[in-house]
Amino acid sequence: MEHKIKKFLFDIKESIKSIESYLGDKRDFNVYQSNKMLRRAIEREFEIIGEAMSRIEKLDNKINITTKKQIISMRNRVIHGYDKIDDAIIWGTIIKYLPILKNEIQDLID
Repeated sequence: MEHKIKKFLFDIKESIKSIESYLGDKRDFNVYQSNKMLRRAIEREFEIIGEAMSRIEKLDNKINITTKKQIISMRNRVIHGYDKIDDAIIWGTIIKYLPILKNEIQDLID
């Protein structure tokens, strides 16, 4: 695997760890929704994840990450459609897809 790709995978891994750290053990949508700083921090991590994923896709589109297209689309939505971000969609992504992405990224790094 190319060194640049490994660097982007590591960036994704670090952003996932950051999101988990921001949320702590007690994950509560109401806390997320009511805390602007938390929302903005998590949105920024999704920007990083999406940008890294986009760069990986350009270098090697055969790397298998199940939600690759959705992640890139979310990044674009967060950056370009900042006024239309749906907290419920971000939260659903955190709960449902982030654990899967975390495992896939770790498998690729290993």
